[in-house]
Amino acid sequence: MADKASWSTGVFSARMIEALATRRHLALARPFDADQVQPASLDLRLGAVAHRIRASFLPGPEATVEQRLAGLTLHTLDLSDSAVLERGCVYLVPLLESLALPPEVSAGANPKSSTGRLDVFTRVIGDRTRGFDTLPAGYEGKLYLEISPRTFPVRVRQGSRLSQMRFRVGDTRLSVAEHQALHAAETLVVDPNEEVAEGVSLSIDLKGEDRDGLVGFRSKRHTPVIDVDRKDELDVLDYWEPLINRGAEQFILDPDEFYILVSRESVHVPPAYAAEMVPFDPLVGEFRVHYAGFFDPGFGHSPAGGKGSRAVLEVRSREVPFLLGHGQTIGRLLYERLAELPDRLYGSALGSNYQAQALKLSKHFRAYP
Repeated sequence: MADKASWSTGVFSARMIEALATRRHLALARPFDADQVQPASLDLRLGAVAHRIRASFLPGPEATVEQRLAGLTLHTLDLSDSAVLERGCVYLVPLLESLALPPEVSAGANPKSSTGRLDVFTRVIGDRTRGFDTLPAGYEGKLYLEISPRTFPVRVRQGSRLSQMRFRVGDTRLSVAEHQALHAAETLVVDPNEEVAEGVSLSIDLKGEDRDGLVGFRSKRHTPVIDVDRKDELDVLDYWEPLINRGAEQFILDPDEFYILVSRESVHVPPAYAAEMVPFDPLVGEFRVHYAGFFDPGFGHSPAGGKGSRAVLEVRSREVPFLLGHGQTIGRLLYERLAELPDRLYGSALGSNYQAQALKLSKHFRAYP
């Protein structure tokens, strides 16, 4: 990878992400954590302070984030030990990573799966940018993470990882014909009735046949704090109300409530590809699904221990109650080609938390029931 031509078209593999750091296109305030580079994405780490701000914002093409912060900061929290981010508040945190991307390399970000399953809304912001979670090709500058816990107060610290970033060259998304051909060759979705066209359509499971009727969870209010860096520690019932199929195979999403549900279909991301869930489609209902949209290569891949992996869905209704029924379409999984075959896959060999998952809460909770 000695010159521009060597940055192949496609989503960057872990090896290519590491090469960005070696070549100083990716600057690190401290060395990579051991598991920070994922098969086709990079976990981003919080810096030393969190600014509580009055409102979310974008800097626009004429300003840096720091220039805009001066008039919006209410107070600043020290994250060198830890601090609690309160629900309903908006915070901005400088990240330990910054970029000086090659002119043909762009980047995009998404919340990590565990972040989305806690209903913690995050968006990456760069200097002089017009959009969230998108860094244009050749971007050079600092990175910041906007954080807004919507349901639970969370404890974070310097080095906590709430968001992830992908790097790309060129047009990486598959066409309709390419999606259909890949499905014919690799079986992207295990359900003969599900449509494969512009991505893979996914539907909702409200039967819970293999879970004694458990179809999802609805979050509780006024809960204790969740430490984002502690695993397998919390009792599910302190934070969640289980939802049980009582025969109707449907239920109403209440406005301003947060739900964890699961797809009816098993999904598969072959090793040479990555995927991303479309978070909201107005054609399928007035709700948002899946804050954390990245699926790494190897998710649901049988040789990587992923046979039968479902898509777990973070769902929040919009302004009106909405009736969901079993088998109703809830979103699409769009596939992208990798720039090279990855040297590692999502799965048990990496200690991935959600391989072979069915309905599963975030890694912070003990198994239920």
